[in-house]
Amino acid sequence: MSLRLGDTAPDFEQESSEGTIRFHEWLGDGWGVLFSHPADFTPVCTTELGLTAKLKDEFAKRNVKAIALSVDAVDSHTQWIEDINQTQGCTVNFPIIADQDRKVSELYDMIHPNSDSSLTVRSLFVIDPNKKVRLTITYPASTGRNFNEVLRVIDSLQMTDDHKVATPGNWEKGGDVVIVPSLQDEDEIRKRFPKGYNAVRPYLRMTPDPSVNWGGE
Repeated sequence: MSLRLGDTAPDFEQESSEGTIRFHEWLGDGWGVLFSHPADFTPVCTTELGLTAKLKDEFAKRNVKAIALSVDAVDSHTQWIEDINQTQGCTVNFPIIADQDRKVSELYDMIHPNSDSSLTVRSLFVIDPNKKVRLTITYPASTGRNFNEVLRVIDSLQMTDDHKVATPGNWEKGGDVVIVPSLQDEDEIRKRFPKGYNAVRPYLRMTPDPSVNWGGE
């Protein structure tokens, strides 16, 4: 059965390019992004791993660790990392899991027989500090991931966890957000959203991003 949003991300122990990974222990109390690749030395994935390395500071700002997976061996990963660093102008700074026995691939339902009977599909999971799956995206082999979108969703998840809001379509950090319909007490609304709100409709109340620092404004 495939993982659903809100499920606990399966724990596992597996070798990687940075030694043995005990997944939940490795995640600690932060957020995680686990993303898979069909095999080493694949062109689209080479660009993705380079992008991930370059976004290390952005992930760190959000208390997020990135970890990749491929069904090839650690030795192959090590050689591939050299290629990634050289071709993408980066330094890979996160582990790549060596999933030769497909243990993790099976736990996370990354083998889709109608796509390929042996290679992992290109799936991505965002996992929160409670080890819950908060986002899943599966891409076709021909389309590279948009890591700016991954960061955008993490911004939304972290902000909406802390405030009684949801984020509208195409939202980016700093943009107006939606007050959740369940919040109806006006005193609580004024306390939570001191900049007020615009009631476009009774169910559609827009307010400035409450996670933005108001200092000096």
